[in-house]
Amino acid sequence: MILFKEIAPLQKWLYQAKNEQKKTGFVPTMGFLHEGHISLIEQSRHETDITACSIFVNPTQFNDPGDFEKYPVALEKDIYLLEKHHTDILFLPSVHEIYPSGSHSSIHYNLGYLENILEGFYRPGHFQGVCQVVDRLLAIMKPHTMWLGQKDYQQYMVIKKMAEDYHPDVTIKTGNTLREANGLAMSSRNMRLTRDAREKAGAIYRALLFIKKNIHVVEIPELKMRASDMIMHSGFAKIDYIEICNSSTLHPVTHVDNDTTLIALAAAFIEGVRLIDNMQLV
Repeated sequence: MILFKEIAPLQKWLYQAKNEQKKTGFVPTMGFLHEGHISLIEQSRHETDITACSIFVNPTQFNDPGDFEKYPVALEKDIYLLEKHHTDILFLPSVHEIYPSGSHSSIHYNLGYLENILEGFYRPGHFQGVCQVVDRLLAIMKPHTMWLGQKDYQQYMVIKKMAEDYHPDVTIKTGNTLREANGLAMSSRNMRLTRDAREKAGAIYRALLFIKKNIHVVEIPELKMRASDMIMHSGFAKIDYIEICNSSTLHPVTHVDNDTTLIALAAAFIEGVRLIDNMQLV
């Protein structure tokens, strides 16, 4: 694995690979890697000639500065995992390298309603920050394919919309959400939980399963209410949302029909840690 900290030598290397007709797969991360990230690396290695990963904790996507400060870092372990799984390139830039003129962006990305619903409603400005850094990384890497995790489903849709506008030649793909033994979606945030809370946090997965199992037999308002009760009774302190949406648009739905694919999405707090998850329904 080759580690680059600066853009110029990285682009020189990638330019040479492109001249050799090699396709690059790109997995952007904020580090503290887990099996979910590695599954994206493996998918990229299977489908492209070169697999590149970036580790950059992006300050512009944290609407809560405290959350940014608490974000876990384990760089040595991350490098070991990437080498173990035969990643070709690791891009490890500084904030100045990504934002040489400062992190304030003059671009406002047109994300439509996606910017202000669900995660966007509870984390104002978050998706502008996400698009800012992904736009910058795509401009640097110029990959053939970029891989994203499905756990952040709305983020995937937002990035896909931005890429269609600014990087139409990049194919955006997702990998399945990987889960811990109790169903909890793998996330770097999980390490901030005590063992007890981590076990209780599996309630989000169980609530989503309950929705999936009963989507055809229980009315949607009651489904959401009962799923909320399951989560709260398991020890969560607060629920931001449980919503059932059209999976193609993320518009909330009030009934089930045979022509619409659905997804259930949830966000809730336990021990002060905000967890999100989703599940395809029908």
